[in-house]
Amino acid sequence: MDRPTVSVLIVNWNTKWHLRRCLHSLMCSASKFAFEIIVVDNASTDGSAEMVQREFPQVKLIANKFNIGYASANNQGAKLANGRYFLLLNPDAEVTSQAIDKMLAFAETHPDAGAIAPKLVYPDGRLQTSVRSFPTPASLLFSASGLDKLFPNSKLLGRYRMTWFGYDKIAEVDQPMSSALLVRREAWEQIGGMDESMPIFFNDVDFCWRLKKKGWRIYFLPDAIVVHHHGASTRLLGIGKALETHKGLLRFYDKHFRPLLPAPLYCLLRSFIAFGSLLRVAAILVANFLQR
Repeated sequence: MDRPTVSVLIVNWNTKWHLRRCLHSLMCSASKFAFEIIVVDNASTDGSAEMVQREFPQVKLIANKFNIGYASANNQGAKLANGRYFLLLNPDAEVTSQAIDKMLAFAETHPDAGAIAPKLVYPDGRLQTSVRSFPTPASLLFSASGLDKLFPNSKLLGRYRMTWFGYDKIAEVDQPMSSALLVRREAWEQIGGMDESMPIFFNDVDFCWRLKKKGWRIYFLPDAIVVHHHGASTRLLGIGKALETHKGLLRFYDKHFRPLLPAPLYCLLRSFIAFGSLLRVAAILVANFLQR
């Protein structure tokens, strides 16, 4: 069998129904490129692994006995992959016709592209804002203070969430969501895959940061469209999602910003992030209480 052009890596945790639709969409994508599908199941209890074995025998399945996290599971899948490209794909995503081919065709003509992100849309067709810049101290401050909402067209104040981004043109970007992200194998191997010290959140941000540092470019491709239900697995974390998000952010800052800032300033910055986490958790608790 010829070596596949792309290996689709899907990390799943208790999203059997979404995963089935995801796999069906891949089977129906009619890609002209040879591809393989690797599902890494993180100890789901909803029968996900059994469903893959029963209904999709052509899929390579890794059924973990424990939930090893998103980053580790992607690295695990990549070690089994044979493709020249890896397509990181969430189980709650469905590729539309030609989406994979358009990303691969772009990658083949742009050798500087370490990663390519498609346009994500909700099931009803609404645009999903899936591109952000890196969370530098200034960009986080503008976002936390609400200035990005007051001045959404400002490329300075709206930088983190890129509130001004049009999603209608090919563009070089910092960090698109990894819900659907095509990665060149050479780039993946050069930076060593994903950082497993960030098991759930901000591993994709760290991944894109390291790609950029090595000179690779990351592109947004609006003509390739992927339907994304958004948060099927992370929603199961409940209030733990907010805690894990800020834990990932702190790990990202410890890794990349601690060496750049004076210790007193960095401690102040870290305290600010931790305080923001507490406020977010408190807001969720209050909202849950009021909904009872």
